Amino acid sequence: MFSHKFISSINAISLQTWQELAGDNLFCSYPWMHTLEESGCVNSETGWQPQHLLIYTEKVLVAILPGYLKSHSYGEYVFDWAWADAYQRYGLDYYPKWLCGVPFSPITGNRILCKALTEPLAEYIFQTLKHSCNINNWSGAHINFFTEHLPANDDFLSRQGVQFHWHNNSYLNFNDFLNTLTSRRRKMIKKERQQAQSNALTIKWLTADEIDTDTLVSFYQCYQATYLKRSGHQGYLNLAFFQQLLLALPKAVHLCCAFNAQQLVAASLYLCDKHTLYGRYWGALEDYQSLHFELCYYQGIEHAIEFEIEKFDAGAQGEHKLMRGFKPVTTHSIHHISNSMFRDAIADFLQREHMHIKQYKAQCLSVLPFKQQ
Repeated sequence: MFSHKFISSINAISLQTWQELAGDNLFCSYPWMHTLEESGCVNSETGWQPQHLLIYTEKVLVAILPGYLKSHSYGEYVFDWAWADAYQRYGLDYYPKWLCGVPFSPITGNRILCKALTEPLAEYIFQTLKHSCNINNWSGAHINFFTEHLPANDDFLSRQGVQFHWHNNSYLNFNDFLNTLTSRRRKMIKKERQQAQSNALTIKWLTADEIDTDTLVSFYQCYQATYLKRSGHQGYLNLAFFQQLLLALPKAVHLCCAFNAQQLVAASLYLCDKHTLYGRYWGALEDYQSLHFELCYYQGIEHAIEFEIEKFDAGAQGEHKLMRGFKPVTTHSIHHISNSMFRDAIADFLQREHMHIKQYKAQCLSVLPFKQQ
């Protein structure tokens, strides 16, 4: 009934064919995936070799899983370094592994691009991935940050995590949102916004057609400087990616900038689809008090309210988001581990981790800053 093949470049399929299955899935769209490949951010040299899985029925393409052969675990945000270390201690290779996900972005969304995810289709995908691991000597297959309902399968281990998203409850403006918070948190946010504004900077939102070459280069310098300071290595994305992104997704891209006179000193890149605002890449050339909170959180919240956007995803981790009105949400991933000994050990680890995640989310919910809990 079903058949499949892997392709090593998105160029092997047309934009129209891909988009018929991707729909409005922004970060699994052809323009986003194509830009990652064409800019050289994903390839064998960066450890992200495209290996997209195509599923057919009677020669008709019915599903796509955007996938990559990985030679490391950087840029995934579902952390399995400990698993790789365990393999190494036993003299085994954890890489290559196959990963279905969005490179360099912990974005939740559908990962199996299709018009109808039936149980037979899901089962065929599970068996295909398992078989592909065996014949290609991949240590496993992983699907990260998916939101669709996937039937349970004994060959795939389930894992959960927690992110923090802001939800728009039809707020009229930023003050309307603030009025839902406790007095203590309202005062904190107002103080932080006043501190950011006291830096004597000019904050502007720019659309893609307003971002000229000099502004984009300055943003890229901010992005790289902050990434290097925070992590000790350069950011995953190159300047060519951002240049091509403005052309590939012009309606989705926004840049929130802080200028000192005419000089851009900090910026946060946002993307937006019909329902969600995504805060993706931030950087600053100098330290300004509370400017990170202003550009990455408060400006995003104001933007979401103004344009009636339902949700604001400001990126992974960050418990400090809780006191600023973001709520914990559960994320999901599944993992096939080819080696039976390690599969059993990882299954035991995930069972214990699941209890910790459940407790952690409950603790996060207990400290939300809203008047009505």
